[in-house]
Amino acid sequence: MIVVARMGEARHLKRLAAPHFWPILRKEYVWVVKPSPGPHPIERGIPLLVLVRDVLGYAETAREARRIIAEGKFWIDGVPRKSYKFPVGLMDVISIPETDEHYRMVPHPQKFLWPIEIPREEASLKLVRIENKTTVKGGHIQLNLHDGRNILIRVSDPTKPAEDVYKTMDSLLIKIPEQEIVEHVRFEEGALAVVVEGKNVGRVGRVVGVVKGMGRHRTLVTLEDLEGHRFQTVLSYVFVIGKDKPLLKLW
Repeated sequence: MIVVARMGEARHLKRLAAPHFWPILRKEYVWVVKPSPGPHPIERGIPLLVLVRDVLGYAETAREARRIIAEGKFWIDGVPRKSYKFPVGLMDVISIPETDEHYRMVPHPQKFLWPIEIPREEASLKLVRIENKTTVKGGHIQLNLHDGRNILIRVSDPTKPAEDVYKTMDSLLIKIPEQEIVEHVRFEEGALAVVVEGKNVGRVGRVVGVVKGMGRHRTLVTLEDLEGHRFQTVLSYVFVIGKDKPLLKLW
């Protein structure tokens, strides 16, 4: 259970109650910055201040981190973010233009969520998962993605939407910040996927079977890793990353 400070301290939460993967000292101080509402929930994101200070090591204190963040030196998905509370999460791209450094937040077997350095040419690309779809005015299709984005797919004939080839749990390779779709990867048997939560977090394997249940948390997916070992996880923990190989650098 996450315990948030009350009244005047509502901007913080207790360190002991912070998500387990935040690399912070739990008992030296009482409070830690609480992420603002944004593209990722608190249990699957890291506040930009913690990322800058405790993960990337660009500051020694919160004051230093807040100052360099406010100067717009850290870009998330191609947009400068000046709020130290901004939540950074799965597949987000962190760029530091001054040093030409670029990182991607990926699932990690021990650290749950961790940045890896990526080449400059990949800094304008991002993998996103389709969480659900809605039909909007005019019969167009809106894709709702895992990081809070929405992409509108315009259809020429709402009665026979030939453009609607996307399904929930499929992945998209998009340009950021433009959100232009570069490639579409279906969630299907044979697809390459990574586990983003649970005890198998960070494991990569090919989808070899799906046992449907009531909802994503009860639908089981069987994957086979690169060494031929099979394991199971729930559908909501599976993120498709490519067909024959990952579309982007993820480890």
